[in-house]
Amino acid sequence: MTTRHLLADDDLTPHEQSGVLDLAQRLKAERHARQPLAGPQAVALIFDKPTLRTQLSFAAGVAELGGHPVSVDGALAQIGTRESVADVARVVGRQVSAIVWRTHGQDRLEELAAHVDVPVVNALTDEYHPCQLLADLLTIREHKGGTTGRTLAYVGDGANNMAHSYLLACATAGMHVRIGTPGSHQPDGEILARARTIAAGQGGSVRITDDPVGAVTGADVVATDTWVSMGKEGEKGDRTGETSPFAPFAVTRELLGHAAGDAIVLHCLPAYRGLEIEAEVIDGDQSVVWDEAENRLHAQKALLTFLLTASS
Repeated sequence: MTTRHLLADDDLTPHEQSGVLDLAQRLKAERHARQPLAGPQAVALIFDKPTLRTQLSFAAGVAELGGHPVSVDGALAQIGTRESVADVARVVGRQVSAIVWRTHGQDRLEELAAHVDVPVVNALTDEYHPCQLLADLLTIREHKGGTTGRTLAYVGDGANNMAHSYLLACATAGMHVRIGTPGSHQPDGEILARARTIAAGQGGSVRITDDPVGAVTGADVVATDTWVSMGKEGEKGDRTGETSPFAPFAVTRELLGHAAGDAIVLHCLPAYRGLEIEAEVIDGDQSVVWDEAENRLHAQKALLTFLLTASS
């Protein structure tokens, strides 16, 4: 048996990603249609970082799949400090049917997955946020009728986990991905290379630019994220002050006006109105952020169902 994990966005092939999104749409229409965790089977939800949407959507999703969510406080568990990641994996993996972990370094998640025989899901690391991207793609499907050939412009910090996941997941979905970011905050080169390879095989494209207007012009989807990611709080002054390199990349009504007339706006939340996005935009009629937040539930239920089935 091969245990399947989602550690990074491109752990799903284009066919698999499409299948997960198809299932998410079915589960959104009929929330209790699948019960792969009936028993109930337990799923460990481990949180080393602050969480609202991730904890809520996974806890509700596991319950709706017939299972029992077991929340683990990372501050109490002190994984990697009080005891090694490998030892924790050997303990937890024998007691649950899947593990969802929101943590810091990608290496921690990979080490955990190497020592268990149950699916491991990346609920956010410093490098990637793949569950958010499944929700985003589901939202794009709902509002744009599909993803293939659509253009998504992400503007802001091009070196953060959301930029990396937009590159990989949207390329996998056959989209044209534009990252508008200052030259000082470019995406990781290895991740960028992976995204370009995927895009070439799916009819999409990848473009990195330091011109916010060029990034957004004609885009079907405009996305952004906080300029102060978790773990970067010490840089808040440099990132949000008058001389912030991100200031030209704020999603204002003026910048959004360069996108397609029916463009939708995404933000993974929490949002800081007046910084990376204007209140008029996030609260306006082109914003679909509340659909996006709800879709975490449906996308993650479909993902867990896929991983459990593929690993059985």
